[in-house]
Amino acid sequence: MQKRILDFIVSLFLLALVSVPLLVMFLLLLFFNKGAGVFFTQTRTGKNAKLFQIIKFKTMTDERDEEGRLLPDEARTTPIGRFVRSASLDELPQLINVIKGDMSLVGPRPLLEKYLPLYSEEQKRRHQVKPGITGWAQVNGRNNISWTKKFELDVWYVDNQSFGLDSKILWMTLLKVVKRKDITTDDPTLFQPFNGTN
Repeated sequence: MQKRILDFIVSLFLLALVSVPLLVMFLLLLFFNKGAGVFFTQTRTGKNAKLFQIIKFKTMTDERDEEGRLLPDEARTTPIGRFVRSASLDELPQLINVIKGDMSLVGPRPLLEKYLPLYSEEQKRRHQVKPGITGWAQVNGRNNISWTKKFELDVWYVDNQSFGLDSKILWMTLLKVVKRKDITTDDPTLFQPFNGTN
C-alpha cells in the first residue's frame, strides 16, 4: 500500500512537472504523424497476469503501400518520433497507467499477452508484482541482454524489492536516459520476439 501511495503522488507530481513538454510533444506528434493519432495503446500483462492497456506516445505514421500493407517501421518513423523514442519520452504517458493502478514506477516491464504461455514457472514469477515504467532489467542492459537474462533480473527484483532498491533504479534510469545508454544494440538477435526458453 505504501508503494502504491508513493507511486500515485510521484506520478501526479511528474505529470505536473512535465506538462508543458508533454503538450509540445503532443502538438508535434499530432502534426508529424499525418493523422495517425498521438497515442499508442496495446494490451500488456500486469500483476497476476491481469491484462491492461498500456499508453505510449505514437512515434510512427500509419502509411501503407499500394497493396494496403503498412510500410516498414523505419519508413514510418518520423524525425520527431525518432527523437521521442531515443530519449525514452514515448514512455511518459505510462504515468497515467501508474495513477490508474495498472503499473508502478518500478517493476518488471509489462510484456505482450501472447508471451504468457511461453514462460517457465520461474519466469512467471515476474507477474507477482506490478509491472513498471522502468525496472532492474532496464538499468542492467535493457536492449543489450537476452530475454533469459532479463527474466532472471525481473525475478531477482521480485525477491529483493525495497524502497532503497526502487530509489536506486529510478536514479540509474535517469542517468541512462540522459546518456541515452542501452537504447539500441548492435546485435539484431536481441530484438527478436520471445519464443520461449529452451
